[in-house]
Order: sequence, then structure tokens, then C-alpha cells
Amino acid sequence: MSRVAKNPVALPAGVEVKVDASEIRVKGPLGALSRQLHPAVSVTMEDGAVVCKALDGSKNSRAMSGTMRSLVNNMVVGVSKGFERKLNLVGVGYRAQAQGDKLNLSLGFSHPVVHDMPAGVKVATPSQTEVVISGVDKQLVGQVAAEVRGYRKPEPYKGKGVRYSDEVVSLRETKKK
Repeated sequence: MSRVAKNPVALPAGVEVKVDASEIRVKGPLGALSRQLHPAVSVTMEDGAVVCKALDGSKNSRAMSGTMRSLVNNMVVGVSKGFERKLNLVGVGYRAQAQGDKLNLSLGFSHPVVHDMPAGVKVATPSQTEVVISGVDKQLVGQVAAEVRGYRKPEPYKGKGVRYSDEVVSLRETKKK
């Protein structure tokens, strides 16, 4: 059995979990999430915790039991605390501005870049060079942050571009004559 799957997912106060034959639903103070269950994994509620077990001893089913446990844990954390990714804009004239569910970016192109946020993801700009993307679905928050970063990745010579707040960009030395 997966070592990850051996640990049950504890449920904090205010979080409800419903397990059907092929789907799990998690509801909490910040929202609700649902996910299809893998057919090789059984998910049950025991003593106020969610337990994921492999149905048979195959390698795939043991691996998927740990994966399902991690996905369920991310759902529980998402509806109770939420997830956020912070991005920094580095470069002269690089700016970001949140307008409702749109993010307007000035990244040195001849046109502004407008990124529409999907449902369930909020964007905030505490300053012109900071972007905070938050939501309850960890995968969706990370995907949106990666898409925004993809408009102008940090370049290795001056470090200009959109980067994660905890990302370290190692600068290269320019070519000498």
C-alpha cells in the first residue's frame, strides 16, 4: 500500500464529505468541490476521517490510492483554507491591474494582455507589480498562475518577466567580446 494512503484525511470543523459510488463531494465554508473516484480505489468515511484504500494489490491501484488521498486532502484544504499563488512582475513598465474577473497586464508588448479568470478563481493586485491568484481548487489556481507566467517568462540575462514570488532566477553572464 502507498505510504501516503496509509494516513487518513482529517476533516476540520465545518467541512462535509459525501462519498458516492463514483464521486466524492467536499463542501466547506469557502465553497464546494467534487471529483470522480478512480475505479481501482475505494474511498470511505471512518471516525470523521476519509480513508483511501487500494481495491487489489496491483502496482497501479496502490499508486492511485496515494494519489486519490492527496487529491481528497487538497479538496479538504481548499474548501477550508483555500489556495493562493503570488506572482511578481519584474521589468520597467511592467504592470498588472485586476478588473473584476479580468487581469490586465502591460508586459512590454505593443498591446495590453487581458487574461480572463475562470469560475472559482479570484485575482487581486496589491501593487502594480504584484498579482495574487486565489481559489479553492489547487490545480486550477496553479494552472491559471502558470498561464499568466507564460505570457512573459523570466529571461535569464536581466531577469525581466513574470515570476512566482518564491522563484529564484539565476542570471547568466552576457557574452564577452
